[in-house]
Amino acid sequence: MANEEFYQEAVQAILDSDRATAEDVATRALAAGLTPADIMQNGFVKGIQEIGELFDSGEVFLPELMMAADAMAGATEVTNAALLSAGGAAEAKGKVVIGTVQGDVHDIGKAIVIAYLKANGYEVTDLGRDVAAATFISKAKELSADIIGMSALLTTTMEEQKKVIKVLKEEGLPFKTVVGGAPATQRWADQIGADAYAEDANDGVKKMDALLGK
Repeated sequence: MANEEFYQEAVQAILDSDRATAEDVATRALAAGLTPADIMQNGFVKGIQEIGELFDSGEVFLPELMMAADAMAGATEVTNAALLSAGGAAEAKGKVVIGTVQGDVHDIGKAIVIAYLKANGYEVTDLGRDVAAATFISKAKELSADIIGMSALLTTTMEEQKKVIKVLKEEGLPFKTVVGGAPATQRWADQIGADAYAEDANDGVKKMDALLGK
């Protein structure tokens, strides 16, 4: 099978929100000699970008987006396992701890960001939803993380991003911070002293690359 066929299958698996098929495509592509980065970048990432555009235009809805993110997670698990078995984990660009802030239980966008980060060589720890400021900080310390990523989908929970950054500055901790989510803006990031604002998943990768000089 030509590489292009694998790419097309990978895109379609995401568009179909089919985790089992996504995992199968990833497994077969790797067995055929494609690298994890190749099948992710040219296949699955393109699929998740397309489903995101369809969601933005109102052609698909939240349940489909959630299932597509789950399919992406399945493919990412397969490719990450291949990287680990090949010793690729040592080549990670950096360590990121990421979560949705306390009081907020939205995590669809975060799931897509995580998939993008993993596909682009980051070691990512997902803290989940409704994450307290202390948890972000303690986990970053425990893992010697490079970056703390914080998502907030509600204007009422944005202050939690500010709280994390305030504690980091008070304690003189070295972690870089990236904020995102629907109500977040560059102006908000500047106001609270975040190191970067991520408009979307692709932008998040670019901003983290820049922060770490990658």
